[in-house]
Amino acid sequence: MRPRVTLIYLVAGEPSADVLGGRLMAALRQDRPNLRFAGIGGPRMAEQGLVSLFPMRELTLIGFLEVVPRLLRLRSLLRQVAADVRSHRPAVLVTIDSPGFTLRLLRALAGSGIARVHYVAPQVWAWHESRVRRFPGLWDRLLCLLPFEPAFFARHGVPAHFVGHPVLESGAASGDAARFRTQHEIAPDAPVLVLMPGSRRGEVTRLLPIFASALRLLAARVPNLVAAVAVAPAVAEAVQQAVAEWSPPPLVLTGNDAKYDAFAAAACALTKSGTSTLELALARVPMVVAYRVNPISAAIARRVVKVRFAALINLLAGREVVPELLQADCTAERLATALYRLLTDPAAGAAQRSAFDEIVSTLAPPGGTPSQAAAHAVLELLPPTR
Repeated sequence: MRPRVTLIYLVAGEPSADVLGGRLMAALRQDRPNLRFAGIGGPRMAEQGLVSLFPMRELTLIGFLEVVPRLLRLRSLLRQVAADVRSHRPAVLVTIDSPGFTLRLLRALAGSGIARVHYVAPQVWAWHESRVRRFPGLWDRLLCLLPFEPAFFARHGVPAHFVGHPVLESGAASGDAARFRTQHEIAPDAPVLVLMPGSRRGEVTRLLPIFASALRLLAARVPNLVAAVAVAPAVAEAVQQAVAEWSPPPLVLTGNDAKYDAFAAAACALTKSGTSTLELALARVPMVVAYRVNPISAAIARRVVKVRFAALINLLAGREVVPELLQADCTAERLATALYRLLTDPAAGAAQRSAFDEIVSTLAPPGGTPSQAAAHAVLELLPPTR
């Protein structure tokens, strides 16, 4: 008798969610080879056999100004996806991050009888905590990436499961320093500085000019300094154009292999806040964190943000492990000063690395990889095999 085929419907709306989805699908198939998949995803999920209902870029929207003109289109896509889910009648629906779209989809499918999993808990612990009141009934299982999140949601009567952070599967600590120096003809004693201005065009536009000025100040004090800008493919062309006139000119790196090789060779890094801080911590690269938004957004953030730190690495530690230079403090002079200390004071870098090791250890699930833990949580909702 042929084994029964079980369908899982997945929805990912941005590249990071596509990576998570691809790993989750691979982990699910390790346990249940006969699974079938449908939904929306990108190239990583396509590698696992997903034929996307429509191109994922339809959902990859950045910022309020980009979303507003497309509200009608988004509503149409929401109706289309909800209808497709109902048509497929999957055993489980897995929505991955992108809460602006996926939480609306989960709400639209309430009462459908379809088991629902949301992967990557909404970061309401940082702002808009009152939104937790809307969550009961949205999903059957909430999968969290950060170890403190289940306790936060439990205080609001929302069950949640910690499955570990996907940065542990990124390969960020697997770079080859010798290969990087050979490929780019960098002397063994030349210090390497990695710059990470973000993956969104708005972030790059705001941060790159400040990074450029900081680099000029730093290069005047540090002989033979080599700068490498690690960028996402979506903004690579814009970054290439922006750095063409820098002096000294930086390397521009796209793709994870090149980025992780640069990590292995790096003396320190200057990065925006976000997941990049966890990548660098995993690779044990001392860092300075910078961020700047427009004044209106900053004023709103000061009113609603409830956490002490912008950098995830500091948030997890509960103290300032790495310097955070935000808004008015995000100046070329202050960035250069903080980076100079990391380049010249071995104790400063050693203190960060020691803290990184402890923090990264808290990101692992109780057993297996984060993808395997997430897959196990999904599989628990499937009907038993026959």
